[in-house]
Amino acid sequence: MTSRCILQTALLVYFSTTVLAMNYDLLRFQLSSSSVECQELLLQLNGTSKDCLKDRMNFKIPEEIAKSQQFQKEDIVLVTLEMFQKTSDIFRRNLSSTGWNESIVENLLATLHWQKEHLEEILEDIMQEENFTWDHRTLLHLKRYYLRIVRYLKAKEYSVCAWTIVQAEILKSFFFLDKLTDSLLN
Repeated sequence: MTSRCILQTALLVYFSTTVLAMNYDLLRFQLSSSSVECQELLLQLNGTSKDCLKDRMNFKIPEEIAKSQQFQKEDIVLVTLEMFQKTSDIFRRNLSSTGWNESIVENLLATLHWQKEHLEEILEDIMQEENFTWDHRTLLHLKRYYLRIVRYLKAKEYSVCAWTIVQAEILKSFFFLDKLTDSLLN
């Protein structure tokens, strides 16, 4: 009886791990696709940073994200969720001065929203299934990074050049996001 219970438990753990691994492969594919879609939408927004060189700023993306330090897969989900959320929050701000095509911005926000909902579901599953612990410093650094972007926009009064610089910065953040999601392969 005891060996039968142990066998069932071992099989359950094995299949749970296998399903979770397949889910991470699917997640990596979805994140990569969403990231590419967001980058393409951002590139469609008119604006060149050549005219705005005087307005450039180093927003200092958190070092642990820039260097793609070894995160647990669960951490990548949380970081990615936060990045999508903050990017969405930024692009919901005063865009009137940009002259950007509103349907492109709406498509960007829709893509970000869909991905955020998906990541929230995955994170909820992770927290229920696993003993999930998180180092809040990385998340705090990430929030400060996006706060610097928001403060910059406010200080520049949401000017066209400020939005152009922010657009370029968000594109750069997607590059780091791509590096993070590639880590889901391991």
